[in-house]
Amino acid sequence: MAKRLNRRKFIRQSVTMQGGSLLVSKLPRYNTGGLMTVNGWTPSDKTGFILSHEHILVDFIGAGKVTPARYDANEVFEIALPKLLAIKERGCNTMVECTPAWLGRDVRLLKRLSVASGLNIITNTGYYGAAGEKYLPAHAFTETASEVAARWINEWKYGVENSGIKPGFIKSGVDKFPLSGVQRKMVEASAITHLATGLTIGIHTGDGAAAMEEMKILETNGVNAEAWIWIHAQNE
Repeated sequence: MAKRLNRRKFIRQSVTMQGGSLLVSKLPRYNTGGLMTVNGWTPSDKTGFILSHEHILVDFIGAGKVTPARYDANEVFEIALPKLLAIKERGCNTMVECTPAWLGRDVRLLKRLSVASGLNIITNTGYYGAAGEKYLPAHAFTETASEVAARWINEWKYGVENSGIKPGFIKSGVDKFPLSGVQRKMVEASAITHLATGLTIGIHTGDGAAAMEEMKILETNGVNAEAWIWIHAQNE
């Protein structure tokens, strides 16, 4: 019972429940009144209603095999655009697209869809360490947290894959407690990236105990709880 009370006390820091995630009351707004979308900085008064966790395209083949050659971007565009236009017509202005690198993230495709639909789309930096680490690239296992974070920070500074398109948040993922060493490293890399960029951290989380372990890592690295989104909090 004591652990549950501690969790509740910890979570009670301006959070709301939506779509299976604990969302900080301010999504990644960086204290400057807006959001970074695939089309650049968008003021808060233009963001409107936000879908907080969506995936337009995901490829579950694994980091060792994933490649843009596995799909036709034009075909994906034609399939996805009517759906995005439909939600725009229903009053949604902004979508947080949570597909990370090595799982099918295609920022150029997202920008095309954003321009065609008029919908603000937010992409991410970071790696997804859940699902037995199937979606982590080889260098995630050999590099330090600081070295991994440097890759993500560069995406924020210069854009993703030389596209000029910047991420609007950090996406990661872990399995259930206890976290593996490499999953702990991904959380630490997220903390380092947040401190360097101000980007909010969203972590797919296997259970409540894993969430508490994440927060211990983040707090140890100087990250405030308000910078963290517990994705799939219903697993608590």
